[in-house]
Amino acid sequence: MLVEGRSDQVALQALAARREIDLQAAGVVVQAIGGATWIGRYLDRFGPAGDDSWLSGLCDVAEERLWRFHLERAGVGRDLDRAGMERAGFFVCQADLEDELIRALGAPAVEEVIATAGDLGAWRTMQKQPYHRGRDVEAQLRRFMGTHSGRKERYAGLLVDALDLAAVPRPLDGLLAHALVGRLDGGVVDDTRR
Repeated sequence: MLVEGRSDQVALQALAARREIDLQAAGVVVQAIGGATWIGRYLDRFGPAGDDSWLSGLCDVAEERLWRFHLERAGVGRDLDRAGMERAGFFVCQADLEDELIRALGAPAVEEVIATAGDLGAWRTMQKQPYHRGRDVEAQLRRFMGTHSGRKERYAGLLVDALDLAAVPRPLDGLLAHALVGRLDGGVVDDTRR
């Protein structure tokens, strides 16, 4: 599974753990690629012209066109739209992972997670800043997740842990399912699904 960053990696590993899925035993690796612009390099290495691995991935909506271009260039699909990307195992977050998790939980539940994590004071201080006063709480929460180094990664796991498993955001659920469907007993790739 190719994901843009470490927070995506943490979220998928947390979701797998909640679903009692041993990714390592299934032969599935969640690879943070260090930013969306590196997708071409990873597709060259692991895609059809490289190792020809069973691939799947997750990107933000702002990166969808870039990923679609590189998927087509690497031979993963042709004339891809969003549905075609999903059939190929690549899912798009609307607008990003934090947005997906915040919408799935709802702002009050996210605030409870923040309070439990001991960050309620920092959260309230950020909300009082002039720039954030007129913004909706969901936008404030997304910004809060990205204002401190390591906060996105920390909250990715905490928010996934707080999710009702029946309400997991579609991109996360779809990505995990696609990655696992590509594995047979013994971790052998099922190339017939391409």
